[in-house]
Amino acid sequence: MTDAKAHAAVDNGRHEYMTERARAEGRAGVWSGSWVAERLGVELAGDDGLTGLLGLALRRNPKRAHLLVSNVLGKHVPQSPSVVYGHGVALGRRVRELLGAEAAERAVVLGYAETATGLGHSVADGLGPAPYLHSTRRPVTGVARAGGFEESHSHATSHLLLPEDPALLAGDGPLVLVDDEFSTGNTVLNTVRALHERYPRERYVVVALVDMRSPADAGRLEEFARGIGARVDLVTAASGTVRLPEGVLEKGQDLVARYETRTAEPAPARPSGSVGRVDLRWPGGVPDGGRHGFTAAQRDRLESALPGMAERIAGALPAGVRRVLVLGFEELMYAPLRLAHALEQTTDADVRYSTTTRSPVLAVDDPGYAIRTRLVFPAHDDPADGPGERYAYNVAGAGFDAVVAVVDSAADTSALHAPDGLLARLAAHVPHVLLAVVPSYVPEAPQASERPSMLPEPLRGPDFSSYAPDEVGWLLQDLSDVTLEAPTEEREEAIQSGGAHYAESLPVEYQPSEQYQELFHAALETSATRLARAVGAVTEIVLAERSPRPVLVSLARAGTPVGVLMRRWAQFRHGLDLPHYAVSIVRGRGIDANALRWLAGRHDPADVVFVDGWTGKGAITRELAAALSDFEVSDGVTGFDPEIAVLADPGSCVRTYGTRDDFLIPSACLNSTVSGLISRTVLRADLVGPHDFHGAKFYRELAGADLSPDFLDAVSARFPDVADTVDAQAKELLSADRTPTWEGWAAVERISEEYGIHDVNLVKPGVGETTRVMLRRVPWKVLARAGAGADLDHVRLLAEQRGVPVEEVDDLPYTCVGLIHPKYTRGATGADGKAVAL
Repeated sequence: MTDAKAHAAVDNGRHEYMTERARAEGRAGVWSGSWVAERLGVELAGDDGLTGLLGLALRRNPKRAHLLVSNVLGKHVPQSPSVVYGHGVALGRRVRELLGAEAAERAVVLGYAETATGLGHSVADGLGPAPYLHSTRRPVTGVARAGGFEESHSHATSHLLLPEDPALLAGDGPLVLVDDEFSTGNTVLNTVRALHERYPRERYVVVALVDMRSPADAGRLEEFARGIGARVDLVTAASGTVRLPEGVLEKGQDLVARYETRTAEPAPARPSGSVGRVDLRWPGGVPDGGRHGFTAAQRDRLESALPGMAERIAGALPAGVRRVLVLGFEELMYAPLRLAHALEQTTDADVRYSTTTRSPVLAVDDPGYAIRTRLVFPAHDDPADGPGERYAYNVAGAGFDAVVAVVDSAADTSALHAPDGLLARLAAHVPHVLLAVVPSYVPEAPQASERPSMLPEPLRGPDFSSYAPDEVGWLLQDLSDVTLEAPTEEREEAIQSGGAHYAESLPVEYQPSEQYQELFHAALETSATRLARAVGAVTEIVLAERSPRPVLVSLARAGTPVGVLMRRWAQFRHGLDLPHYAVSIVRGRGIDANALRWLAGRHDPADVVFVDGWTGKGAITRELAAALSDFEVSDGVTGFDPEIAVLADPGSCVRTYGTRDDFLIPSACLNSTVSGLISRTVLRADLVGPHDFHGAKFYRELAGADLSPDFLDAVSARFPDVADTVDAQAKELLSADRTPTWEGWAAVERISEEYGIHDVNLVKPGVGETTRVMLRRVPWKVLARAGAGADLDHVRLLAEQRGVPVEEVDDLPYTCVGLIHPKYTRGATGADGKAVAL
């Protein structure tokens, strides 16, 4: 569907549920965006009633200081639950009209955490019997992922999809994606790309309260839809744009700096109020929301139970309360919304609804500003990303006689009830606080899947790879006779359009020039001692902390030379003959589960140590942790440790490493000719069946150019020279605090936004990852830390050969960062395949 047609679909009936009450609240008094607009010169332009839907606030953000604050979402601004629920239901009805009854019956609705979980569920209610699922940032033990994606503009980016029924997303019916705001389109693009790779379908519908795309972003959705061959419709309640004057970002940052010291919690107007609890008698078997899916039958059971639960809340409130807030909790938006809606129909009190949030926003007590007060309290659900502050906006000083705080049982912790916890913060400003706890829904563990009765033995050299047979066993299938290579430009276009996954084809093997091979040998001569120290240090840490007789399992293929070197160190220093295998792991698809089954059948999983060459932003580290969690659920096998051992950890993503320096590891300079002549791994449905190992190719024809033995022997030869140094280095590391800081991931997110890429997967940090970009992808530019020396000689040479600019950057946490062309089509490069400026 073209963008013009999409807009036509939006315009038709756009204000179906722009109620008189919502309009009045947008017009009454001062617009809640006027404070920001007057000081920054920001203009909100668009449909009539847009200012009734949105206000403005400020936040500390390097790319966008202003924040659009919805008046009808029920997140930051307390609102009538009828208005909040009504907007979602009305949008859902419009989607049903757009799709038609038959397609609507097959639709699945997906909402985004955290702000749109309730909106998405309300859209599903309006659409009809459609099942609902929302993304989550809360991993749940025993529940396998059906996918995940990144949200580039959010302060917390990783979204998990954890449906109880793995088939929920696998159908061919329309997928309806619901977010509160459609601005750049990046989040939707990332979602559809990730899901379309795994569950392709013909039709998507994007739903949002407001379409606020800039003219520059307006065509991206249409272009992407053409690339994947699917129809994409857009349904919103209103559309407009934010007009920003020159220098608005700097002015906004100055305003935030000036006012953020004044945003302390307002002083209580009265002594602390009472805190009580109400037993909702939540219906058994009904989920607390859509984290694991929500079916039509579960919706019917909830509808039947809502009046009784509302009566119990009303009965627990003190007599005579006039103004009540039902306060939800982060992703838990739908259950509190429905309870608030039912309470609104049960009592004469003025009922409002909003939820707590992770999002930090500046508070300014002015009627022309959307966030007037802010309560701050610690997280109380033991979040996976660690402790942190949480916020409740526009609650203090809003005249509420009572607040009903609704949380799920996972969040009913001591931190909730602590002196600085949410309940105490509320009681300092409201006379009566009532806690209602909804049972956290955890799906029953699935039955163990049928497992293949027999898996083949590992492939070994010289039949597969140029490594000696005892150096490594490859838990792969040999695809050497299959043509899998595609030109780099063709692969890049297919990958970025969402039409293919990178693991479904192979790049044409780069054949280095004589000058480049000389550079490799010089780099190896220079760095062999440094590499030997790192190999020794990481091996000693593994032996001391992980297992006295570890089973090394390298992640093919970059991890395999490192695994071989670690095995050689263990032989040299300790006389150990360690088993070593290579397995496939694919971003977005996980680790080869059949390889894990083979390993679990022959070794204690607790002895397995996964090995990789280096860390970049930590994507594979996260992928491995999630994949092992899924495997534990699917197979019931425990004991595999997701902690990767790496030679170098410049991204600070792991705690088992030889060094955190970002330097040239010569094995990154070449492809198969330094990795045993093995290709990168392949996962394609027509080649890899459910009981097969992932595949790879053995490039026998490149034997004359093979440098794999040279690399291993050059590093191993330095072992005697570094033995004493390694002992001291390992001792120092073992006593040090090696807790990952993930500073690399933060740097990647910042670079993605600053350079307008909006996709962290196109930012490849570190010398090793930058080298891969130059050899395998369509590079756009290289960022080099100012003053970086010889470690970048090979990158500069490759950049010169491919016509890629190298830009020096101060304060770069890596030696260099490679940027993949962010809007790649074959027309975006010259006829010679060299990169061109956007």
